[in-house]
Amino acid sequence: MHDATFPRPLGDETEHYWLVQRMARATGTDVIAAAGTGLLDQEAWAAMIERCRGCTWTDECRRWLDRPEERTRPTPRPCLNRTGFEALRRTSGD
Repeated sequence: MHDATFPRPLGDETEHYWLVQRMARATGTDVIAAAGTGLLDQEAWAAMIERCRGCTWTDECRRWLDRPEERTRPTPRPCLNRTGFEALRRTSGD
């Protein structure tokens, strides 16, 4: 039984790096362009991955990302990086 008073273990860094990459692509968030223009620095990128690592929605996230879609779609509400992706899209003009 998991005790809610203790923090949940963080997920694998590499796995969550790729989940953030896939979520960015699925939502039309160009993290490469954002990094190139200074909108997304290394510290903010690392923070996005850390938030993802602590997310409890990981299994559902994988299923959501695995559904084939022809168009980009809004970031799902449970995604801990939702506001970050939205801000990057808004400031980059996409």
